[in-house]
Amino acid sequence: MSDIAFVRRRRPLWPVFVAPVLVVILAIAWSAFWFYAASQVDGQADAWRAREAKSGRVFDCAHRAVAGFPFRLEVRCDAPSVTLVSQTAAQGSAQGAAPIKAQLGQILVVAQVYDPKHVIAEFTAPATISDSGAKPAYAVDWSLGRSSVIGLPGTPQRASIVFDNPAIDRIDGAAQAPLARAKHVELHGRIAEGSPADHPKIESVLEINQGSIQGLHPLLAEPFNCDVRAMLSGLSDFAPKPWPARFREMQAAGGSVEIEQSRIEQGELVAIAAGKLELNASGQLQGELQMTVAGIEKVIAALGIDKMLDEGVPQATLDRVAPGVKSQDISKLMGALDRAIPGLGKVVKQNANAGVAAGINALGKEATLEGRKARSFPLRFVDGAVLLGPLKVAQIPPLF
Repeated sequence: MSDIAFVRRRRPLWPVFVAPVLVVILAIAWSAFWFYAASQVDGQADAWRAREAKSGRVFDCAHRAVAGFPFRLEVRCDAPSVTLVSQTAAQGSAQGAAPIKAQLGQILVVAQVYDPKHVIAEFTAPATISDSGAKPAYAVDWSLGRSSVIGLPGTPQRASIVFDNPAIDRIDGAAQAPLARAKHVELHGRIAEGSPADHPKIESVLEINQGSIQGLHPLLAEPFNCDVRAMLSGLSDFAPKPWPARFREMQAAGGSVEIEQSRIEQGELVAIAAGKLELNASGQLQGELQMTVAGIEKVIAALGIDKMLDEGVPQATLDRVAPGVKSQDISKLMGALDRAIPGLGKVVKQNANAGVAAGINALGKEATLEGRKARSFPLRFVDGAVLLGPLKVAQIPPLF
């Protein structure tokens, strides 16, 4: 047999280099895309700041830096501040209240390069709040502060902000006094109907866990949990404008804040409420919430009605809770109670010696709440005054 010689063919080497070359090309292209996107951050940020300034919210940043290569865009702002101008009725008045300025430690804004419209921000404590040019009036602290916004750099479609362990203190010279505390706070908002440019309806949810407020009312000083879901209607669009202008626009359009669901829990007290609130021509809240409360006797005791009956009523206190009633004529107060809720004045009188708490079950209608006996009654808002029956329990300032 003859020897057969096999000649091996040489395989071409170029396929071996194809994959690495493609990877290098993709890496260069991705890097070019990232650096181009990063170069647009300053322009987008400046455009956003200009838009917010038209709304009376002036944002500033002592130092801004962009990082996050290769898959994220991280914008870090050191010593950020926001100055609020014409955001309240007082600032829009003829006298013109001083602008409010808030100063934070740092803000870190993060967006994925492949989803730049979803922005997540982290806020570094502490923060101070002051009138422009004045010393800080409030100090704010928290362990974690974060927000999420979908829809930027245009008009947001959905937004959320969350704080863990927020604390607000009043600053008086070198001393600080507690004002508000909470274990956890969340606020969510989204466009439920319409569009940013055409009559949007905003659905919002507020959750407060173990919150308390000192110095306003004894009822608010004890820790409470709160969950409120509301729908805001009457806005024409999201064009840049101060909040008082938005509220005025909302009032002219017959808009409202509809409390779809709310629940407050404080110790043995549990309350739910729903209803609709509107604005009158003076910018004050009008409307009514239908409340159901278990443990109503705690509220009555905190309002001090039992002490009024047993110890007499200082005129200043009576002016606050029942305007128009004279301290020397408590029978008028009883009549006012009867007019608001038939039979309540009689029951309060009959039980004054034993304490109002024993007879307050006559307030409103009998109901059941979460398996407990409760009372159902209206909470009215008249020209910004919050009325429980004839009793004025709070006054809300005008919104424009």
